[in-house]
Amino acid sequence: MHKIRTVNVTRYVTTLREGGSMPAIAEADDEFLYALKFRGAGQGAKALIAELIGGEIARILRLKIPEIVFAQLDKAFGRTEPDEEIQDLLRASEGLNIALHYLSGAITYDPAVVIVDAELASKIVWLDSFITNVDRTARNTNMLLWQKELWLIDHGASLYFHHSWDNALAQATRPFVHVKDHVLLKQASQLIKINTACSATLTPEVIKAIVALVPDEWLLIDAPFVSTEEHRKAYESYLITRLANAEIFVNEAINAREKLI
Repeated sequence: MHKIRTVNVTRYVTTLREGGSMPAIAEADDEFLYALKFRGAGQGAKALIAELIGGEIARILRLKIPEIVFAQLDKAFGRTEPDEEIQDLLRASEGLNIALHYLSGAITYDPAVVIVDAELASKIVWLDSFITNVDRTARNTNMLLWQKELWLIDHGASLYFHHSWDNALAQATRPFVHVKDHVLLKQASQLIKINTACSATLTPEVIKAIVALVPDEWLLIDAPFVSTEEHRKAYESYLITRLANAEIFVNEAINAREKLI
């Protein structure tokens, strides 16, 4: 498992208004631009945890995602911001946030223009069914074309089970009914083959290593657990259980695709 770099945010460039949680383009002390997601935004640290876990699972499956970094926001950073709403967001987000390398010049994936091959489409549908990502629809594809390749962004709406930990393991075995709205479902004709490959790649050890990347300070916010260790184990148990029951969400996707075609 690779190490996540930490950068210090040095300049707020502009708000990405199309994002519901007011992400921003910001510059860091390594002089790169990043799409910055704030812990003080609507879904708080849970969205950052979902972004990190979902994105790193995608990377392990050899899907293209921009580099994820931890972004440190200094106390003094928001003082010069004239917009009060943004200033409040910056103040609420002091400390560790998450950011993705900004793909300058990338264009939003348009399903009417670009056809994704069956294997790649199947892998993306499998990923989103596994992590219960509701945000990959024709209305909001959360995919970019950059250097003639398809890149995945924005996994903050994944793992919605963690907004209420009640019956988490029962939720792990449920089908992903929102797959019917997935923008790539029609092309995803290789789900059974992809399920075998992805299930073999995501061993329990790999899942534990991904969950281990989550910073303790995010796990301490609004946590129903007595310790960060217990909190991590809950994520591990959910993901390992969901993977062990992958045929449930795979069959749901296959059935939804048959209705579509």
